Amino acid sequence: MSDSAASRPSGDGDGTRAVRAGLPDAVKNEPTLPGPVFAAHFHLPGEVGGPYTYGRDENPTWTLLERAVGELEAPGRAGVQTLAFASGMAAISSVLFSQLSAGDTVVLPSDGYQVLPLVRAQLEAYGIEVRTAPTGQDAQLDVLDGARLLWLETPSNPGLDVCDVRRLVEAAHARGALVAVDNTLATPLGQRPLELGADFAVASGTKQLTGHGDVLLGYVVGREAGAMAAVRRWRKIAGAIPGPMEAWLAHRSIATLQLRVDRQCATALTLAEALRRRPEVSGLRYPGLPDDPSHKIASQQMRRYGCVVSFTLPTRARADRFLDALRLVDDATSFGGVRSTAERRGRWGGDAVPEGFIRFSVGAEDPGDLVADVFRALDEAAR
Repeated sequence: MSDSAASRPSGDGDGTRAVRAGLPDAVKNEPTLPGPVFAAHFHLPGEVGGPYTYGRDENPTWTLLERAVGELEAPGRAGVQTLAFASGMAAISSVLFSQLSAGDTVVLPSDGYQVLPLVRAQLEAYGIEVRTAPTGQDAQLDVLDGARLLWLETPSNPGLDVCDVRRLVEAAHARGALVAVDNTLATPLGQRPLELGADFAVASGTKQLTGHGDVLLGYVVGREAGAMAAVRRWRKIAGAIPGPMEAWLAHRSIATLQLRVDRQCATALTLAEALRRRPEVSGLRYPGLPDDPSHKIASQQMRRYGCVVSFTLPTRARADRFLDALRLVDDATSFGGVRSTAERRGRWGGDAVPEGFIRFSVGAEDPGDLVADVFRALDEAAR
């Protein structure tokens, strides 16, 4: 139910905003962040009124989390609404299926999150035309004519290509299309899609936003009331709501977002720079590297470059040996957690990557320790 409260007092710094985001007004003898509300229903005598009626529609714990996310994604912007969901895919689905109808056309990235092909099949089953193009070089522009919705994922997962959000938004709006940006990898501390002109910012809060690998969550932030009303209606129909405990854990975790993001992004750059020295590493990508193909446009629209580094080892066997040899890095999917993870992404299918492709999520370990562990594992994998 939450609008971003433009009048709420806060500092301009990311750290100040993160630790204060979404907190209720101070009340004597009450906690600064109230615990989760587990109510399925609320006292409701007489005529229906007030914000809380039934647990599938609204919850006070969601309200505080949604307010916090809105203050991070669109600080100072009045009228922006935020809705929390049970997962990132629930949030993604809410925008796609609430904004599109049979006969509409949507443009998706061909190199985006590997569940998007499943989404494409469902959209097409509903009579929606789906076009795809890569993220890099703004290729989605070439298939935009006649579309109702343009979906961007920047940086893309797992290839880490970046597109020019402002340019694509301008072109889409000129053609009457809405624009949604998947902001999962960047987080609102890396970029703010609504400030770049997008209609929706969508993300999985499972990743770096919450950062501890213990919450499944998603959110949608939008600035047009009618479009967000449709998203809200879809959430109600699908019941794709977060649990109160998950919402509370997410809000609690946001307080450390700036600390985690700054440490992880700095270490990701350190690791990427170190991996340049390894002859067995090819296809190294990190938008923060000055010679990365995405660096120029990323530096124009991003304030931080993310915690994910990708690279390719010569063979599948070499990649598997490398992952087995790591001691400070868990072989696990997902990304953004305080503990580093890595995986051979090709094991899932759905991503057009080489067999030896590694998606590496940098955690909060000491940079020297992490680089040393990676180099030792690379040495062992080569034997």
